[in-house]
Amino acid sequence: MATTASEVGKVQSNNRKSFTSVKALTESPELTSLPPSYTYTTNSYDEIVADPDEDDPIPVIDHSLLVAGTPYQRAKTIQDLGKACEEWGFFMLVNYSVSKSIMEKMVDEVFAFFNLREEEKQEYAGKNVMDPIRYGTSSNVSMDKVLFWRDFLKIVVHPEFHSPDKPPGFREALAEYSRRSWKLGKDLLKGISESLGLEVNYIEDTMNLVSGLQMIAANLYPPCPQPELAMGIPPHSDHGLLNLLIQNGVSGLQVLHNGKWINVSSTSNCLLVFVSDHLEVVSNGKYKSVVHRAVVSNKATRISLAIVIAPSLDTVVEPAKELLDNQSNPAAYIGMKHRDYMQLQSSNRLNGKSVLDKVKI
Repeated sequence: MATTASEVGKVQSNNRKSFTSVKALTESPELTSLPPSYTYTTNSYDEIVADPDEDDPIPVIDHSLLVAGTPYQRAKTIQDLGKACEEWGFFMLVNYSVSKSIMEKMVDEVFAFFNLREEEKQEYAGKNVMDPIRYGTSSNVSMDKVLFWRDFLKIVVHPEFHSPDKPPGFREALAEYSRRSWKLGKDLLKGISESLGLEVNYIEDTMNLVSGLQMIAANLYPPCPQPELAMGIPPHSDHGLLNLLIQNGVSGLQVLHNGKWINVSSTSNCLLVFVSDHLEVVSNGKYKSVVHRAVVSNKATRISLAIVIAPSLDTVVEPAKELLDNQSNPAAYIGMKHRDYMQLQSSNRLNGKSVLDKVKI
């Protein structure tokens, strides 16, 4: 599909689904510099970047100790889990119950999807955040003042399973990875419930995870001719409770911690786990959703694959009443249906915690 820089972000007036992908743009021989519509302006706050500090390392949680450790090991892991959610809103998970081969297969299938012909991928293009399968670019093309250097594929896999028909092995790989990551997410939420002093199944039950939303969000970041001028995804936090991320070995993720952007190295033996907005609400602000972003490079294509573990769409997400005290710890957030929160997010440009701020009291 031949594409020129002048076609970037072009949308047919009678069909909001038509767009030019970043991948198609990068395959154009006419692309030698970054099109103006992708030029992202940073400020001094954006530019404070560091590697993890040895005195304040990124937390690491051992899943095997959480589910099969001795009583002491499990109690210590739950304590560490709570500390990671409170101080970082982010941690690395090791020794979990999803094999490396299943994860690699899923990444390979995602890459194969993005390598389909543009006409095939466009069959899944959509503008509604509630579409069960949605292929797109940037964040919200109709609203973004600056376009972001990424293409995405979002698929709802629970409570009803959906999948593209192509490529041939995609559906099978997605079903297996979805099933295993859903169980993993519920294991973590049990530990997080206990770390808050709640019953082990509190979050699972009150967030109606039996009909909870599980969504896969795959991102493709092709090589960029001027990466210092572009952004893959701008600073933002996620809807939902947890976000489980794997990558293809190419770094680009940065998380905000104590006022600095921390580079997160891509490793093959760990899952990256983000605290998301609804867990911050349930904990009444004790646990913080992490602000993160994706930067791009001119050397390699990066793929990230996130699994969103979230309440059912009709669940009203509000602070856990068991954690509240009208005097010392009053509710800090209003209750809102998950469905309404997603619609609110889709109608706003990505900008830190701007959506979460709208439900703060």
